[in-house]
Amino acid sequence: MAIKQTLLLFFLSFIVQAQHKISGTFSPANDYTWVIAYRIMPGTQAYIADTAVNNGKFTLTLPTSAEPGTYRLVYAVPQEQFYFDVLYDGKEDIQLSFDAQTGPSYSASEENKIYVSYFKEITGLKQLFINFYQEGGSDTAAYKKMIQLSNQAQAAYEESTKGMMVHEFIVANRPYIPKDYESSEVYWQHKKDHYFDHFDLKNPVLQASGFLTDRVNGYVFTAITSAVKTKAESESVFRENIKTVNEKLQGTDPLFQQHVFYGLWTKAASYGYDDTSDAIFEHYLKSLAKSTNNQKIIDDIDKHNRLRFGATAPEIIWQEGTETKKLSELEDADCYVLIFWSSTCSHCLSELPPLHKKMASFKDVKVIAVGMEDDDTTWKLESAKLSGFDHAIALGKWENIYAKSYAISQTPTYFVLDKNKHIIAKPEDDKALVQFLSR
Repeated sequence: MAIKQTLLLFFLSFIVQAQHKISGTFSPANDYTWVIAYRIMPGTQAYIADTAVNNGKFTLTLPTSAEPGTYRLVYAVPQEQFYFDVLYDGKEDIQLSFDAQTGPSYSASEENKIYVSYFKEITGLKQLFINFYQEGGSDTAAYKKMIQLSNQAQAAYEESTKGMMVHEFIVANRPYIPKDYESSEVYWQHKKDHYFDHFDLKNPVLQASGFLTDRVNGYVFTAITSAVKTKAESESVFRENIKTVNEKLQGTDPLFQQHVFYGLWTKAASYGYDDTSDAIFEHYLKSLAKSTNNQKIIDDIDKHNRLRFGATAPEIIWQEGTETKKLSELEDADCYVLIFWSSTCSHCLSELPPLHKKMASFKDVKVIAVGMEDDDTTWKLESAKLSGFDHAIALGKWENIYAKSYAISQTPTYFVLDKNKHIIAKPEDDKALVQFLSR
């Protein structure tokens, strides 16, 4: 019996010792309520644990099965925007303090403390070269000193972290360091030419992190020369850079490739680089999404392209008496406002009547109000009160064609079109709409 109890105590002790925690504080405390941990894997992520944030404090207990790797801590929505990553080596607890302005700092976890200090130091050294060129520096002795400091710092971190997880990232992040003085143009060209020298896109540790995607985004969108002046010239360079990335990705898992290209598409789309985002989708991402059976990516991109600024608004057809009207055929205004509303939406019924009065002062604006309805009973009564608007009805509410083509998820929703029916604004509410039209 004593032997069994001893073995049981040993086993329980082993479990307790093997179960590690990520804990710390969020500041300002009142801004945070919950934190979720995901383990990053090549092209995807897996839920690990979650916990409440109480008075700015949290403790995430990792399961004993949690493997070493990069873990993503999500603290708000949208998840792809409000997160930070930590390294977990399977051996140590992680204690941190997070501030929205400065990011995470670590009081426990050698892996993460070294990671932060390395990137801070190496970024500062890279900035020395940037400052030198921006200030028109000509002191070659000072330049050579920068080379020496950069080489020493990189070598010291690589040597001191052998056997640690963070070593993979430090080696992969080795920056381009000139061997001797170079002019600005030569430096930037060499920096681009040697960008992929020290990291391998097939490295599973790096794939299972945000490191590679960040590096790829940096290459595509910042590796341009001072000779590039216009947006069109920039986008041409971006597309050439993307071809290089595609070459480097050959031989990697399609799921990881999809992850990389979707990240590039998202960045290009968010900055309005429409030619670049379209090229990414057509030449790379669409086929990858099909090969991985990810129809959602295709649908999301199709929705974005259909409703992005500059796109022609999807057709709307309605009856006015015996006359059939089409949005595309209207020619009597310089600006058109689409309002998707519902006669059973209390918020709509309080917001639209005063807006209706305000819109009367905009003489060159026509409003088309699309009722998202289950039937026309209350719609007839309420739309009659808004006689200054043109009225279309979309039966089936959330399932009708306009709900889908305009991706309507709430009412009221507003779109502003120019005289050619191109989308020029998507105001969040009636106040934002009036403000936009009053410019």
